[in-house]
Amino acid sequence: MKKILAVNGSYREGGVTDQILNHFEYAANTFDMQIETAVLRNLHIEFCTNCRRCTQEAGRKPGTCIHEDEMHTLIQKIENADFYVFASPTNMYSSTALFRRFLERLVVYGYWPWSKNAPEFRKEGDVRKKAILVSSCAAPGFMGRYFSDTLKSLKSAAKLVGADSVGSLFVGLVGKERSPRLSDKNIREIKLLAMKLI
Repeated sequence: MKKILAVNGSYREGGVTDQILNHFEYAANTFDMQIETAVLRNLHIEFCTNCRRCTQEAGRKPGTCIHEDEMHTLIQKIENADFYVFASPTNMYSSTALFRRFLERLVVYGYWPWSKNAPEFRKEGDVRKKAILVSSCAAPGFMGRYFSDTLKSLKSAAKLVGADSVGSLFVGLVGKERSPRLSDKNIREIKLLAMKLI
């Protein structure tokens, strides 16, 4: 059975991002795929200190971080997954601080010895995996998609772990209610996105 790892960068339990990933889980199970969601708000992940110790080790495998926290386990899950869903609401025109902290810790996927001017991606040249990118915002979806940096952060995460985006969902106008719900159209779009991972 193929494994999907979803990374949820939302602050709010039961919010739009959680709803999207719940429907994604249902769709994945329909297509006989296993999905696990890493909810970043529930994980102990330290900030990157930019010491670059993890980037000094050569090889395709991620480097070893100095922090002994739950990111180590999450990296192993990333390595074992066949597909990914990267999800973060849009906050102040970008992904959440939770997702940014996760993204910075993906530096373990770079090889950057002190003698080099720039890093190399450890997964460069490997067979690319597939990723779906998910976000929401208070503005209309098309505006959030093109006038925020959220998708850029989500794409960066995919690239670092060796994946390419095969589709995205940007749910807009979610700030008009205290507890917004997904539309039937959104749910259909989620199912179609899940099919792209088959």
